Amino acid sequence: MAKEHSFDITAELDAQEMKNAIEQAKKEVGNRYDFKGIKAEIDYNADSKAITLVSSSDAKAEAMMDIVISKAIKRGIPAKAINEHSRVQVGGGNTKIVLSIVDVISKDDAKKIVKAIKDKKLKVQAQIRGEEIRVTGKSINDLQACIAEVKQLDIDAPLSFTNLK
Repeated sequence: MAKEHSFDITAELDAQEMKNAIEQAKKEVGNRYDFKGIKAEIDYNADSKAITLVSSSDAKAEAMMDIVISKAIKRGIPAKAINEHSRVQVGGGNTKIVLSIVDVISKDDAKKIVKAIKDKKLKVQAQIRGEEIRVTGKSINDLQACIAEVKQLDIDAPLSFTNLK
C-alpha cells in the first residue's frame, strides 16, 4: 500500500526576523542624513501585529515605510506580509502611517486555495485546518505540482509551504 505524503500551506512569519528588520530600519533612519533633525519614529507592537511610523512630512513617512519593507525583504519576510492599514495627519503637521502585519490565511483565501486545487484535478486532497491548509496525496510529484499552482494564485497573504513529507 502506498504511503500518503503531505504538506501544509500557512502564512506564518518568523517573529524574531521581523523584530530584527524593524531594528535595522530604526538604525538606518537614525543614520540617514535626510532624517537628521526631524521627527522620525518607528514603533513595533508584536501583540497587535502593527508597525507605527511617525514623521514630520508625508514624503519622509513614505520613505520610512520603504525602508521598513526593504529591511523585511532582506530578512526573508515577503512584502505581502506588510500592508498599509491607515495614514493620518497628526498634531504639528506630522504624518502617522500604521502598517499591519499579515501572518494568517483568511477564510476566504483558504477557500479560494482549496477550490483552485480541486479545479486543477490533481490527485491530491486539500482541507482547511484552522489557520493552515493540509494537502495530502500519494505522489510527491503531485504535491509539487500543487505547490506550483498555489504559488500562481493571487493571494494577499505571504504563503509558505511547510512539513513536506
